[in-house]
Amino acid sequence: GAEGSTLKSYFSKNQIKALKPKITFSTLRDLQCPVLQSNELQGKPEESCSTEELFEWLGAVSNQVSLDNKSSSFLSTYCCPQPNTVVEKAFLCTITGFIIPEKIIQLLEQLCCYFGEPKLAYWLTLTVHGFADSPVSWRESEHGFHKGGENLYNFVIFRNLDYWLQMAVGTNDDCPP
Repeated sequence: GAEGSTLKSYFSKNQIKALKPKITFSTLRDLQCPVLQSNELQGKPEESCSTEELFEWLGAVSNQVSLDNKSSSFLSTYCCPQPNTVVEKAFLCTITGFIIPEKIIQLLEQLCCYFGEPKLAYWLTLTVHGFADSPVSWRESEHGFHKGGENLYNFVIFRNLDYWLQMAVGTNDDCPP
């Protein structure tokens, strides 16, 4: 209506334009991946890794940290948690920008469809980061920003469609219900 045209003229007059999310794809070869079992959140020694170990590993992989634990590395001596397996090929897709919740749900549903056909993967993951300086963190709660401004969640979806939901919030935020 009339309000919409006024808003549109405001944006164009002030040279404000919509930006499309940036999408990057990368293929990771011979990647060490933790062994996970959907019914073992705490992991079992020599059988599966815990949710905390996976969360730390995901951070290293998404930031392209070397996982080989070489003593000559000045950047990181991190290595993949045990037990692990080497995956010949893994895909990493990063979408950067403002994405509405409905699109995230749609993406999650599409990822679940991945297991509809026989695949070699046992699990996959979707991580959603909020903006560190966002005015809202969870629901209508004000986002407390002290040092890091963390607010993220991560779905780990297993072949049998069981899933883990991991959430991280900053020290000044409450966990969502």
